[in-house]
Formats: sequence, C-alpha cells, structure tokens
Amino acid sequence: MKIVEVESFVLHAPIPRRVTDAFNQADRWGLPGVRIRTDEGLEGTGYTSTLTHGDFAIKDILDRIYAPLLLGEDPLDTQRHWDRLYWSDAHWVGRLGITHMALAAVDIALWDLKAKHCGLPLWRLVGGHKQGQVRSYNTDGGWLNFEVPRLIDEMSRIVEQGWSGVKMKIGKEDPREDLRRVAAVRDALGPDIDLMIDVNQRWNRTQAVAWAERFAEFDIGWLEEPIDPDDVDGHARIADATSIPIAVGEHVYTRTAFRDLIVRGNIGVVQVDATRVGGITEWLAVADLANAYHVPVVPHHADMMRVHQHLGVGHPGSPMIECIPWLQELFHEPADIRSGVFHVSETPGASTTFTDEAFAQYRVG
Repeated sequence: MKIVEVESFVLHAPIPRRVTDAFNQADRWGLPGVRIRTDEGLEGTGYTSTLTHGDFAIKDILDRIYAPLLLGEDPLDTQRHWDRLYWSDAHWVGRLGITHMALAAVDIALWDLKAKHCGLPLWRLVGGHKQGQVRSYNTDGGWLNFEVPRLIDEMSRIVEQGWSGVKMKIGKEDPREDLRRVAAVRDALGPDIDLMIDVNQRWNRTQAVAWAERFAEFDIGWLEEPIDPDDVDGHARIADATSIPIAVGEHVYTRTAFRDLIVRGNIGVVQVDATRVGGITEWLAVADLANAYHVPVVPHHADMMRVHQHLGVGHPGSPMIECIPWLQELFHEPADIRSGVFHVSETPGASTTFTDEAFAQYRVG
C-alpha cells in the first residue's frame, strides 16, 4: 500500500458562544490538517487545532515540506514517518509550534488510516484498556467572562447532566476575585463534585507561590498552567508551596520537556495534547513516560475529543479526559457522552472523519 495523495485543508468553524480565559478569547475554531489517501482507496484524516491563528502557516509546512516526504511511502510506518518529518527541513526553522502541530496533523491522519486498514477503532489498536469507556470532566461552564451567577448556573446544570467533575477558569487581575469566584462555585456545587481550576499561564512565579495554597480550602483537584510551561524550576517551587497537584501540558510540545516537568518540576497531572505534541505517536511516548512515574495523564483536547477519547480509553495511565462539547456536528460520529462518561465507537479509525457537508461549509482559503 502506498500514499498517492496528501490533501491539506483549513476549516474555520464557529463555536456556540464567545468565551474567554486568562490568555485567549474565541468565537471560532481553526482546524488545519490533511487527508492522506492510498492506492488501495483508504483515506485518513488528521488535523491540529488553533483559534484560527497561524492556520495557513501550518498548511504551508504541510504542503511544502511534509507532503513530498510522504508520497509513494507505506502509510503504516507511523514511527518511521514521524522521525523523518521531525528531522526534515522543518527542523531547521522550528522544532515546536507550527512545525510540530503540522506533524501532529500528519501523524493523526496516518493512525486513522492504519486503524481503518486493521479494521479497528483506534482505542483497540493502541491497547483497549478500558473496554470503550472513560470518565470525563466538563470545562464548558467555567469561562472567565461569566459573572458569578451565570458561572454557578452553568456549572450546576453540567452537574445535573451527570458530570462529577468540572473545571473553571481563574486568572483575574486581582487573585482575590478568583478566590471569591471559586468559593461561590464550591459552595453551590457541594463537596462531592471534583473541581479543578485553570490559570492559563496568567501568574508569574512569585504570584503562584504566594496564591496557590490559598485555594486549597476549596478542595481543588488540580491547579492548571499557573505559569509559563517552560519554567521547570518554577513548577517545582509551586509544587513545594501547595498541597494542590499542579497540572501542565497543553502548551508542552516534546517528550523531553514532559520528562523534565515530571522529574524536576514535580507536576501531578500530565495534560499532553496529541494535536500539539506531534500526534498520537509522541502522545503515546509521553503517556508511557508519565505512567512509569505514576503520574496520571488527563489530556487537553484541542481536537474536540475525537482522538483523545480513543487515547483515554486505550492507555492505562489515563483515568479521565476533558470535555468541551463543541463542534460534534462536524463529524460522521458525534461523541457518545452519557452522564459524563465517553462510550467510544467501535467504528474503525480515529473518529476524525468530517461530514462532506461540514467540510465544504467551513473550508477556507
């Protein structure tokens, strides 16, 4: 079997409402990616995810550097292709960011194609550890632009729908306001709901060390991205200053960086994202590394949970995944979520296939 076509694309899809955290604001989701086709008629789809920033830079890497290296090759050699693309000419101009996100799109497409070739859903191909089901927590009610009454209303409705874990954004100009918001949510939800908080890199090291433990009285499941994710020593200092586990990973791009955060930074939750870390191949390497240190993997889900539902089910080190239930209508098989639990499809592939209608409607450029 040989690759005969690599078709790049960019989709811009509107999300249900405008949302903000301490770092970003969004009303559209960008999906640059590839469809890889073979001489046997199989097709794999992969993409990375943005807020529509840099989409065409990613597409250019796909078209000019990665696609020529794939044509005529056996698509099943996923590790070989990962290595060749990582050490390609793109390595000279950037081992992280757009080059790595473009690599993620290719790698996900190749794994989607491989799973279809094997007649298996991705979760069975990578291990099938949890019999097709994995718990999730819901982030969609906890946005920073919601005032406290709306915050409580939306997060309470999520709990009523069956979720036992929720996350909210913090990172206001004055951390005292964050404390008041978290206190109000904990009081409304009661003691039996897992509550996580996410700073989105808003604090500096001094703020994080000073403020992190003040949230411990609200029984916080983890404190996410308190500072610059590249500051390994800073994470260690924060971990020493608080009883709350520190979670990091959505902006970490390599297994080496994750190694340092786990070993030297003493982080408590690994949030590796396949669309950022270079795809499924590297995600599995990071998850195995975290599992060796008995650190749970709870992936960030910039792919709208398509691939990560399979990885969460398939890997023994992943007890839970994130859920923001947007854009499911773009795909042939919307995610099946019941009472906060993903029931992952048995359909061969990685669940990344778009409907023809959605693909045509949201394609740009």
